[in-house]
Amino acid sequence: MRSGAKVAIVGGVFAVVASGVGYGGYNLWNGITGGETSVDAKAGDAPRTGPLTADEVTTAAKDFLAAWAAGEPERAAQLTNDPVTAGPAIAAYREDAKVSKAVITPGAAVGTRVPFTVRATVTYEDVSEDWSYASELTVVRGLTTGRPLVQWRPAVLHPKLTAAGTLRTGVAKTAEVKAVDREGVELTAEKYPSLGPVLAELRKRYGSKVDGTAGVETWIDSGGAGVADTPLLVLRKGRPGTLKTTIDADVQAAAEKAVKGYGSASVAAVEPSTGAIRAVANSPAREFNTALQGQQAPGSTMKIVTAAMMMEHGLATPDTKVECPPDVMSRGATFQNLKRFSITDGTLTDAFRRSCNTAFIKAISKLSDKGVADTALGATARNRFGIGEEWNIGVQASDGSVPESAGSETPASYIGQGKITMSALNVASLSATAKNGRFLQPYLVARDLDDREFATAEPLPGEVARGLRRMMKAAATNGTAAEAMAGVPSPKGAKTGSAEVDGQSTSNSWFTGYSGDLAAAAVVQAGGHGGDAAGPVVAQVLKAG
Repeated sequence: MRSGAKVAIVGGVFAVVASGVGYGGYNLWNGITGGETSVDAKAGDAPRTGPLTADEVTTAAKDFLAAWAAGEPERAAQLTNDPVTAGPAIAAYREDAKVSKAVITPGAAVGTRVPFTVRATVTYEDVSEDWSYASELTVVRGLTTGRPLVQWRPAVLHPKLTAAGTLRTGVAKTAEVKAVDREGVELTAEKYPSLGPVLAELRKRYGSKVDGTAGVETWIDSGGAGVADTPLLVLRKGRPGTLKTTIDADVQAAAEKAVKGYGSASVAAVEPSTGAIRAVANSPAREFNTALQGQQAPGSTMKIVTAAMMMEHGLATPDTKVECPPDVMSRGATFQNLKRFSITDGTLTDAFRRSCNTAFIKAISKLSDKGVADTALGATARNRFGIGEEWNIGVQASDGSVPESAGSETPASYIGQGKITMSALNVASLSATAKNGRFLQPYLVARDLDDREFATAEPLPGEVARGLRRMMKAAATNGTAAEAMAGVPSPKGAKTGSAEVDGQSTSNSWFTGYSGDLAAAAVVQAGGHGGDAAGPVVAQVLKAG
């Protein structure tokens, strides 16, 4: 123990008291052990090897937690497999996070993992607040000593802490933000879990631009790099400033409910006439916002862009007869339709509504004659749909990417595979652009709040926009999207998609559509056909609009 520290046992709790200030506490399993020699090999013995015993796990965890709770960072660090990194981090728990007391209670070990709870008191100047949470540690055998050691990772101190973050307590960097929807309804992470990371980032970006005062808080300092800090505890509330967003609380609630039934799903909704983002939801609701930041192959929803490219280059109109064989060889690779279906004497509209891969891939030959087969799709995506331009929506978001392709990547890209990546928001914007006839960059907070530049694109030619809406209507009423869109109000349009992923036996399910002045897109990981999983998600969101 530290010099001058007194040890007392009260009700089974090991408490460390120094200079009259209690710092630490530890609920014991089987009394108190010395710690320094309890897990060491005897002098001259060879380092132990093999799996850890239950006693080794229990003792190593107990000794580490006792040292941490006692406020002895150097000793605690030596009981880990990375003392150089662990020492400063454990010291910062008291010095930077201002933890004045910590009582740590372990649970039963599960293999080499030991869960525990922390009941702490955080004190900053004249204010204190209790702070409780759960975490866990893992015990490993030291590579050179053979000793049982705690595997060091920052999440031992707090489950949300990473190597890039630091625990801090003090006056918050920015005022709290009361985010509201377009009608003034307050948006909270408790009611709308998917908005948690969005609200945190909005506070970081715009807390200084709204009329509020900062309080005293404990938070994880991200260290910048565009990552929002993570608030953990409020010691003294400030006065929040009100920040109006474009979210529609009713649509957001529908989106949260729609994705909840899937293990991994994302959806985003946009107003075509303005670009205003009406909903963003993910299941599960994680720090990484997949609906905004995801970068995945969009599958056949990309045929919205491919069809626009074909019409823009004069290859076809909605009424043009196109070939749709069961399979096609292109650039040395064979591509086929679902269950190798074919369409006889069909039009581009038929190919679109039934999602015929081969009809869209066969466009390559005519574009090759023009020397633009590898670049035309990316040009249409950027110049007409804003994909690949810099999107400044108010929080971090993916811009989407349709790079120049080569070889068999070109036919794959025409059906939304290859190197193409998009988020649910990007794909929702494809539908919004088709509905509106012009790309309007999606946004979450008003542009004039920080005078940021919006991405722009050229309007779709009138005949192209009308053609897209006609084909999307056919898909929504008499095609692959019809079942999912059956109860969605008109005017409406949609496109299904499924995207194959390496190492994944079932494809990702994609779906995008619009109804009235609301467009949405969803992706369900390993959901299969677009209309089966992602379709009902989009339909539920559109109905709420």
